[in-house]
Amino acid sequence: MSVSDFMTKKVVTVTPSTPVFDAIDLMKANGIHRLPVLEGDHLVGLITEGVIQAALPSKATTLSVYELNYLINKTKVEDIMIKDVLTIQPNALLEDAIAKMRANSIAVLPVMDEGNLVGIITNNDIFDAFLKITGYHEGGTRISVNIAKDRSGVIADLAKILADHEMSISTIVVNRKVDGTIVEFQVVSKQVAEIRQLFEQAGYQVVDAVLTNI
Repeated sequence: MSVSDFMTKKVVTVTPSTPVFDAIDLMKANGIHRLPVLEGDHLVGLITEGVIQAALPSKATTLSVYELNYLINKTKVEDIMIKDVLTIQPNALLEDAIAKMRANSIAVLPVMDEGNLVGIITNNDIFDAFLKITGYHEGGTRISVNIAKDRSGVIADLAKILADHEMSISTIVVNRKVDGTIVEFQVVSKQVAEIRQLFEQAGYQVVDAVLTNI
């Protein structure tokens, strides 16, 4: 899974000379919280709701509404934008984007391909990616099986149990823990009790079995 699989490709941008008021209006109109700043074809900055809020006078200001509006109207994106912008390439692993965002405490990465802005990936895109990867929206049964002693071929054996009963698997997630390994299957079937019984009859410990997206 790469960044390009989950990034937003239709990117709304502004220029350095865009008034901050216009940037705010663009964010509201498009339901977004940050805007890459382009000068020609070059990425030169990033403007976010947080940056704008930090730049505005606090509620304790003695400025009148007229003075405040005048000040905001005079402020350009280039006056307050983030200039040192971290980016990522479209062919980078999705996990690379997550690690970079976590390490730098940021919620967005413009996606650059050979100097061109080709997309943007945000924390919301990553949340959506997680839901898609786990098959949450497809619904069905989420069953978690504890493997006390991991071994080669165990996932194939578990999958065969379902295949032998013509039950389709949407996704498989492996969670390796200190005291064992949890294998989670998202199964298209909603026959929770039957699926649990199949694994237990085969000698596996079922940790949980629930319907998802109900």
